[in-house]
Amino acid sequence: MDELNRKTVEEFRAAEKHPVIVVLDNVRSMHNVGSIFRTADAFLIESIYLCGYTPRPPHRDIQKTALGATETVHWEYFSSTADAVQQIKAMNGALWAAEQAEGSIDLDKINWDMLTQHATKRKTAILFGNEVTGVDDHILSLCDGCMEIPQTGMKHSLNISVAAGIVLWEVYRSIRNNNS
Repeated sequence: MDELNRKTVEEFRAAEKHPVIVVLDNVRSMHNVGSIFRTADAFLIESIYLCGYTPRPPHRDIQKTALGATETVHWEYFSSTADAVQQIKAMNGALWAAEQAEGSIDLDKINWDMLTQHATKRKTAILFGNEVTGVDDHILSLCDGCMEIPQTGMKHSLNISVAAGIVLWEVYRSIRNNNS
């Protein structure tokens, strides 16, 4: 592990984070939650908001996939996703849902430079919904926009942890490119 030049827990906590909040709207799988924690750690995401019945640490099934990321990534719990959205809006944050919805923008067409430039002045939150039902319609109506991952196969859906990995990589890549 030394050769990988990984941060210690203390170094991670002290490191400057990317001003991105991941919001999980009633995600049911502990393994998905753990995987998203691990991805958020990998890309120095500022925070995860766990909403509704989304499982919360500490739990061994979350830890199985998080591999300690629940100790590094800041997280908060909200009894409802609407409460989390209200907090994001109070911070003047932008809220985008990762969802297949009418009017959604393909991920490869998102102007990440614009989003990440806003992120330097305000937070950008990306909302991921329930594995079966997606993001609640009421919550979608509160979002600034929707993005979706273009897909051409038969299923037209991805596991939430895979989708979060793809979206957060694009955010990270854009922020990294803007800072170089």
